[in-house]
Amino acid sequence: MKRLNLFLGAAALIAVSLTASPAVMAQENGNRDENGKVVRGPYETNRFGDNWFIGAAGGINILWNEGLGADNLKIAPSIDANFGKWFTPSVGMRVGYQGINAQVWSPVATVLGPTLDTDKNMYLEKVGYMYVHGDFLWNISNAFSGYKQTRFWDFVPYLHAGYFRSYGLDDVNFADNEIAGGAGLLHNLRLAERLDLIVDMRATVVNGRVRGSTGVAVLPTVTMGLAVDLGWPAFVRTSTVLAEVETVFVDQIAALEAAALALEMANVSLQEENAALTASNGKLGKEVKALKAKAEKSAFSVTEFFDEMTPAVVYFNIGKTVLDDKEMQHMDFIAKNILEKVDQQTKIHITVAGTADGTTGTIKRNQYLSKARGEYIMTLLTQKYGIAKDRIVLHPEVIAKPGNPALSRTVTITF
Repeated sequence: MKRLNLFLGAAALIAVSLTASPAVMAQENGNRDENGKVVRGPYETNRFGDNWFIGAAGGINILWNEGLGADNLKIAPSIDANFGKWFTPSVGMRVGYQGINAQVWSPVATVLGPTLDTDKNMYLEKVGYMYVHGDFLWNISNAFSGYKQTRFWDFVPYLHAGYFRSYGLDDVNFADNEIAGGAGLLHNLRLAERLDLIVDMRATVVNGRVRGSTGVAVLPTVTMGLAVDLGWPAFVRTSTVLAEVETVFVDQIAALEAAALALEMANVSLQEENAALTASNGKLGKEVKALKAKAEKSAFSVTEFFDEMTPAVVYFNIGKTVLDDKEMQHMDFIAKNILEKVDQQTKIHITVAGTADGTTGTIKRNQYLSKARGEYIMTLLTQKYGIAKDRIVLHPEVIAKPGNPALSRTVTITF
């Protein structure tokens, strides 16, 4: 009974330590940023040879089976050996061995307990066993309080499952093979950079056949020992690396994004301009067609033009062979609005005929005036208005018939 009380006391002590664990983690954390917030990662992926550990421990166990009471329980020795790896500061796996034997007080003789203990008046069963298991580890200290290599106490709950084999001791021929599983609680207490004190609490659930019985059997175990870290024992946070990458590329990324936005805006502007030009081109096309139609409708015809506009006549004062200012303006109008419309290469000849009235002066005088007036106009056409001389035909002098004298003193220009 004293041994049972010792076991329960140790379990109670560890339970109290679990209750205190969060407070301890909070007190010793220390891994916070400049704003006081806990830093939890991310971390660089470790290499295959990093963050391994190996451990060994010894302790006690109690085997309970359906149908047994407190008087049937007995503390027995147990040993542990394990080997594992942390993949992240919070997640790891290990494989382990647990064994020696489990013991119970049986009220009747069994295969594993055939001899009566006269002091207890019961039969002591000794169940030799070994349990080879795999464990999934979750370091709750690192998960909630952030990774800290120098933390004194890490609190690690885990799940386990594996192969459970029992066999008889003291030359008892008995064996059974079962699948077992359960949960555990591991405490890692840092002693040095690579050395930890480990306290491991584990509950294993297995079929009662392991002791030749029925129902469910539970094997609680508490062990204490040492674990040694192998390979590189720490994790490196990637925040520094990421910050350097961001520092190098953030300006380039921002510039590229700005350039992409500018190109997109320019593309939209070009599309709008293209649409406007297309619309304007369509409008201009319609205007060109209209102008062509109008030009075709009103095309200049030299023959029709001169048929309508000639002959042109300028008038001289009596006895004069030069034009006065009024008629000179008339001559300018004729030259600019009629003659200038004629291409210099167009094969059109100009006939100049000077006249004089037949009611005044002598015939000789009138012949002179008629010729002089024609020559004067020819000179104006060639020298002032640039008409080639070979395109002008000077008509012989003409004396007009009697009539209105003022209308007979003329030069007639015919094309």
